[in-house]
Amino acid sequence: MNRWLMGAAALSLAVPAAAEDPMVVQLKRLSLDSAVKIAQGAIAACREKGIQIGVTVVDREGNVQVTLRDTIAAPITAEISRMKAFTAANFNAATSAMAERANTPVGRVDGLVMSAGGVPVLVGGSALVAGVGVSGAPAGETDEECALAGVAEIQDDLDMAM
Repeated sequence: MNRWLMGAAALSLAVPAAAEDPMVVQLKRLSLDSAVKIAQGAIAACREKGIQIGVTVVDREGNVQVTLRDTIAAPITAEISRMKAFTAANFNAATSAMAERANTPVGRVDGLVMSAGGVPVLVGGSALVAGVGVSGAPAGETDEECALAGVAEIQDDLDMAM
């Protein structure tokens, strides 16, 4: 078989597979109002515990949508919360689940924080729309509780929007 025929045969096998792939992919995005509700919910949850925090909500790509820092929360809480939110969104996982990876080459990448306090925001249990990071509590587990409380403020509405 000559090269031209082999090339045409290979192309004919590849074309049907390529035709099945969509040319445009639609992505779900969290609205600004929803991001603000999450952040305010996280602040309220930590205030109930007597804790002042910083909270950041990022979109699915890790771009900041909203950052809030409670009145007397340390200034560094804003940056740490951003890094936790970024990490949760990029790995589509709670940062508490990544603690063992913190001392690996991936865990040492600038801008990532692999300690508790960051959670992904999922629609329908699997579609990533955002990440939330909280910083300022004495323990990362408390940061994560407050982040989850913020997400809980809108989770039912998110799932209904699916």
